[in-house]
Amino acid sequence: MSLLEFDITVVLTVERVSISTQLDLVTICYLDSCKRHEVCPNSAVLSWFSEAKVQKSCQEKCNIVVSLNLLKNDDIPPLIDVFLALDLSDIDSVDVLDHGSTCVLNEEHMLSLMNATKLKLRVIDLSSTSLRKDFLRDLCHVGLPCRILKLRSNNIQKLDMVGRFMRLHTLNLDFCTLLTSLQKDCFSCMPNLMCLSMCETRVADLWTTTEVLAELPSLLELRFQNCLCCKDTGPCNLSSREKGSLNVINTCSYSAGETTIGFLSLQESFMVPEVHRKTDISSKVDERKFLGYLQDRSEGSPSPLQNLRVQYESKNVSGTSDKDIWHHPSPICFEKHYRAYMVASLPRLAVLDNLPITKKEKETSKTIVSEFYEYLPYKHNSKKNVVNILQKRETGPSGVHYRNSSKLKQTYCYGKSQCFFSRSLSAARFGSSMWPSLHPVSSFSHIYKEENKRLRPRQFEYNPSNSSLMAFGTLDGEIVVVNHETGNLVGYNSSIGMINSVLGLCWLKKYPSKLVAGFDNGCLKLFDVNHMPAKLGDRSCGSGAVHFEDFEQLTSVHVNSTDDQFLASGYSKGVALYDISTGKRLQVFTNMHREPINVAKFAHHSPCMFATSSFDKDVKMWDLREKPENPCYTASSSRGNVMVCFSPDDLYLLVSAIDNEVKQLLAVDGRLHTNFNITSTGSAHNYTRSYYMNGRDYIISGSCDEHAVRICCAQTGRRLRDVYIEGTESGKSIFVQSLRGDPFRPFNFSVLTSTMRPTAKQEIIKVNLLASSHDADESSRDQGIYPYCGL
Repeated sequence: MSLLEFDITVVLTVERVSISTQLDLVTICYLDSCKRHEVCPNSAVLSWFSEAKVQKSCQEKCNIVVSLNLLKNDDIPPLIDVFLALDLSDIDSVDVLDHGSTCVLNEEHMLSLMNATKLKLRVIDLSSTSLRKDFLRDLCHVGLPCRILKLRSNNIQKLDMVGRFMRLHTLNLDFCTLLTSLQKDCFSCMPNLMCLSMCETRVADLWTTTEVLAELPSLLELRFQNCLCCKDTGPCNLSSREKGSLNVINTCSYSAGETTIGFLSLQESFMVPEVHRKTDISSKVDERKFLGYLQDRSEGSPSPLQNLRVQYESKNVSGTSDKDIWHHPSPICFEKHYRAYMVASLPRLAVLDNLPITKKEKETSKTIVSEFYEYLPYKHNSKKNVVNILQKRETGPSGVHYRNSSKLKQTYCYGKSQCFFSRSLSAARFGSSMWPSLHPVSSFSHIYKEENKRLRPRQFEYNPSNSSLMAFGTLDGEIVVVNHETGNLVGYNSSIGMINSVLGLCWLKKYPSKLVAGFDNGCLKLFDVNHMPAKLGDRSCGSGAVHFEDFEQLTSVHVNSTDDQFLASGYSKGVALYDISTGKRLQVFTNMHREPINVAKFAHHSPCMFATSSFDKDVKMWDLREKPENPCYTASSSRGNVMVCFSPDDLYLLVSAIDNEVKQLLAVDGRLHTNFNITSTGSAHNYTRSYYMNGRDYIISGSCDEHAVRICCAQTGRRLRDVYIEGTESGKSIFVQSLRGDPFRPFNFSVLTSTMRPTAKQEIIKVNLLASSHDADESSRDQGIYPYCGL
């Protein structure tokens, strides 16, 4: 042996002895700590340290895997003492895994244990632990130094991870089945997050979700649904032999430089459990949607993904094929053009739902998004500063902003009208208020009446002349008038001797203190707010109301533009015409439709023209001057019609049929003008209602089986945004019963919501798209109302 070889051997021997001594010190430290805490050493913990010695002796990376299911509460304090000294040892990393512990561990001790490892912490997997809300809140608000974090809990509803997760590069939240929204700053302290997985959550909002994700500078891989053969967020890379069988379990990874982005070596703990791999109809994505995702995925020669598409096209439509590859989608995946919107909104993204994003797809996605979505109102393509717009409005063409710029002069000349500046201000405020203000209309609605009963709104209408007034009728037959700006009660009427729901309300225009109300027992009354006491629960009123002849099975009422007549319709095939001044029923028009009429609406400017919509799928226009025997025209939908209304200028009809079939027709002849192409749910009981907002510029649409309000441009049909409304209680479902646009305030509307679980509750929520939810009154939070996903 040469002298050099001898020296090398000596050095290696000394290093091994040193390493062994250091790891022995860790073991000794643990035993001493157990003695101090007066607990018996845990054999599992000692075996972890022994395994670490073996790894190091083989010149492997030394990794300690802490299995929480092998620990009891008394075992944790000694471990904390050991990990606090890990920086002096030769241990490379620590993983904390849970495989279904039978012992309920102290969550405060668990958090201290994780933080004690400091920069040695690599993986935390808490997918099998029943975690309390307090622990999750502390974890999310404090943060952890881990690189990989997997959480699965039914206590996560609104993700708000504002703590320091500076080293985190992989976050897995799959099967957090109550997770509905990402809070505004939830990823603000994750500068290195590269991989994010949220399969089978309840996240549904494209707009706020992409707004939050766009703040992640390092995000490369994202998924809201998973390919069956992929265990992590990386791109699917099936080999040629594997194309013929999609049941082959394949490990996918995506490497950037020297860092492997994925779930490292913990593939088993991060892969979908066996019970979730079974083909299940409830977890399938719409076939047409899936095929759309795979279009133009390749820029060159045929790829495995094209073969996957062929196999998907040939699969059993019933959803029982073994070749299904798309599983556990979150609701966001069912939005039309979901993938294109994500790709266009997140330009740094490399992989979405295990499918790589190509350069060609990025270009195509931009085209799709520009065709079907509005980035900002009124065709504004970039966010503007409100102060700058106000300065331009005030200074005019002679101001300093325009003296030396012919281009700016031209801009001003184009936009010098008040309407232009109003729209520009709205677009600017809209762009800065991704999370709008939501607030209950009546601040007194939380006050209980006698016998602990609560006001339960069933129908509501803005006053067309007084911008502060709103009337609503309740399920108990009450008429309530409020100042919706202040929340003050203006008038209250409780119908003595009857408890019948108010189904129809309509204000008079020339006499703005009066309104017609229709009840589900057929009763029709004319009320005057000036004769209604402003006291909740007062039953000494009602004598001042004017009564009309009953209309059986009534569902709606509507007054004409001259305030001399109104229509009543219901579960019948005809409508009745009433004279307001005399209180008499003038005429009943029968057999106008083949099935019951849901709504009859007068035009805004012509007192003789009205439209009807029916479950027979027809919308018909009528003229009283020609005695409604034959309609002026008939327009048909593919499903039963729920709603019809005129645009404020009477140029258009807005028609809403069951399950999100919303169209705008030309009022003159019923021809189709705009189809809004809102995704259907497949439910025959998803009754949809739509109204105009901002005059006739935009429409708002909501359905009784959903908690989203869609906002679309009335002229182009492009989607501007969705607003999701969600309660704070777990399992609490809020549905849209009705809605109205504010006739005086741009981008303001109100929604009548209904909560079915755990107890029934009705509430009218005001939505202001030009104000941030952070500026909203805290009383809305006290009422348990939030924008879902934070619109």
